[in-house]
Amino acid sequence: MIAGAQVAAAPVRSIAAHIAQHAVTIDGKLDEADWHDALPATGFVQSEPHTGSPATENTEVRILYDSDRLYIGAYLHDSEPRRLIVNDLRKDFAEDQQDDFEVMLDTFHDRTNGYVFITNAEGARSDRQVANEGREVNASWDGMWSVKTMRVADGWTVEMAIPFKTLRFDFEAAPTWGINFARRIRRKFEIDFWSPVPRAFGLSRVSLAGELTGISHEGTSHDLRVKPYGATRSIRETGGPGFKSTSDGGLDVKYGVTQGLTLDLTINPDFAQVESDEQTVNLTQFSQFFPEKREFFLENSGIFYVGDAARNTRVSLPLTSDEDMVLFFSRRIGLNGAGRQLTIPAGLRLTGNIDAFNIGLLSMNTEKTPTTPGNQYSVIRVRRNIFTGTDLGFIILDREGTTSGSDWNRVGGIDGNARLPGNWDWNSYAVMSRKPGVSGGQYTYRSTVNHEGNFFHAKAGVLEVGDGFSDDLGYFRRTNTRKYLMDTGIRPRPAWLAPLHVREMHPHIVWAYYEDLDGRMTGKSLHSGYTFFLTDGAYFEGSVNPNFQRIDKPFTIDKAAAPIPAGGYSWTTYQLRGTTNQSKPLSLQYTLITGGLWSGTQVSEQLTVGVRPSVHFNGTLGVNHTAAKLDGPDGKFDALLWTARANYSFTTNMFFDALTQYDPREHLFNANMRFNLIHHPLSDLFVVFNHQRISTPDSPDVKPGVGVIVKYTQMFSL
Repeated sequence: MIAGAQVAAAPVRSIAAHIAQHAVTIDGKLDEADWHDALPATGFVQSEPHTGSPATENTEVRILYDSDRLYIGAYLHDSEPRRLIVNDLRKDFAEDQQDDFEVMLDTFHDRTNGYVFITNAEGARSDRQVANEGREVNASWDGMWSVKTMRVADGWTVEMAIPFKTLRFDFEAAPTWGINFARRIRRKFEIDFWSPVPRAFGLSRVSLAGELTGISHEGTSHDLRVKPYGATRSIRETGGPGFKSTSDGGLDVKYGVTQGLTLDLTINPDFAQVESDEQTVNLTQFSQFFPEKREFFLENSGIFYVGDAARNTRVSLPLTSDEDMVLFFSRRIGLNGAGRQLTIPAGLRLTGNIDAFNIGLLSMNTEKTPTTPGNQYSVIRVRRNIFTGTDLGFIILDREGTTSGSDWNRVGGIDGNARLPGNWDWNSYAVMSRKPGVSGGQYTYRSTVNHEGNFFHAKAGVLEVGDGFSDDLGYFRRTNTRKYLMDTGIRPRPAWLAPLHVREMHPHIVWAYYEDLDGRMTGKSLHSGYTFFLTDGAYFEGSVNPNFQRIDKPFTIDKAAAPIPAGGYSWTTYQLRGTTNQSKPLSLQYTLITGGLWSGTQVSEQLTVGVRPSVHFNGTLGVNHTAAKLDGPDGKFDALLWTARANYSFTTNMFFDALTQYDPREHLFNANMRFNLIHHPLSDLFVVFNHQRISTPDSPDVKPGVGVIVKYTQMFSL
């Protein structure tokens, strides 16, 4: 029997909360008498590297509560405290590259969804929501909570305070919560859990959590938070005659309708502080996929998710998500085709739980512009938990044009997810669409089975999209298509590789086959890779990647090259990639791709250098270069893109971030710089500077685009 199966079958662990008899000061010292009276959670076990073995360092966690807050105190013993690795003070820092302590709360005890709170030895904060056991992890969720840490002679201590108003729960329906704790010891590349979790999974495997008992709480009053903002901006468009200054304001309201349901209302939302999209070199016939970054759309986004089962995030593969069909893609709301923000007068969202039902309602409208019609967008999502790891649901998506009664698109369907024996998952959905003037083929369905284990993983499935399918609130690449997919591999850890500092090997295959609904092959890809994971977190991989694509009309891959004619194209690429230990002050990531590209050849390289000279500063400098030669006299092109990122964290509440990108062929320079001061919980001051310069021999005097934006928000909790 594998270690993962043994751990999953272990008895459920339990910890009792202790009522605080005196005030608790959040200073990281754990010196109040109540901490000593509470019984600790101990006996952490390894997930990585030796699943099920005792942790190499002791950890003690205690829980207190009073009428307003849940308190979590942790003593993380360490035999070599000087070797603690701390790389970040940023909000929502990357926890996998440093020592950290993590808490997961399943407040409805549905073994499916939860809140995660993370800190490191310098008291940085990271939080997120987990939905559907990790099928959706929303790292942009921000809760109101506080934490302090302290380094001590034999390790470090943590003191957290989480207001009950930050959480949604219903003690009448679920007096016991799910809870789990994790600890990362980065120098050993070790991950420990209180309630054991196999290394194929992480803290988002909510069903493997322990239980929190002992809280006697009548529930909070209806939580009401009001967050107004004021913003002023001065902007000159690239090549424009001068600056235009404007000021406006808006309001966000959050109201706890019940203990399980939250209503969010936004009036004239502004997303000026959102980081710019990062440019890449696109060598495909499809438009690029850019992720959502706007706060309002990210919060509770997991409730609206319809899609595949969670994957093992330890393993980096070329295909990390199925972009062939994303049923709800919120970037369709409030952004035009060029990615520019449209005016959103108002919007609302209702999310949460009623008994065994998860509910999500979203409604927003956008104003008409000279180039974009006005629209009303609505989403309804309901999912019912049948039992642990299994649920059924439906989703309805609707776009209604506000200027024409015949301009609309409606999508609706059902989905199901089931946890099967032996770490197998099944996921399926069936969806219909309707649009004026379209008849026939207005459907899509997808079904996959997935297995995750410490040694073996596998996925297989099928996706079909009818030739008349339309989804104005989704992202998909093709219609009239059927896709078969497979993803499988093994993860052996032979002892004879340990002297070479290799922890795990990962031979794997990722295969996709596309055909139209008449059975004609339109595309296929095969990724055959072999990855070596080192004991310090570095990895390197070699792969062979045959590819076939059929295009029915010409398209231009690069404006300097001639269009690629319609037809079928086969080519094979060979790839080497790897990364050094990312927790070190200096790190490298490198990818080399050579071989074919459509009708010709390519050599593509990407190098990223990361520097972390102190806990306050980290930065990366990357270069992406592609040299290609396609058939024909004008088939040669050379693409180069420089990208630099920098972050300076003055404190855990004050940050400066910069993203700069330069394309020398286009003589295009973009800079996005942002100063952020969290002056009060969930209240910010943003100062944003944007700069775009285009300078060519034909137009050397084009005035650069410049924008300066100041935005102030203040959260009032009533």
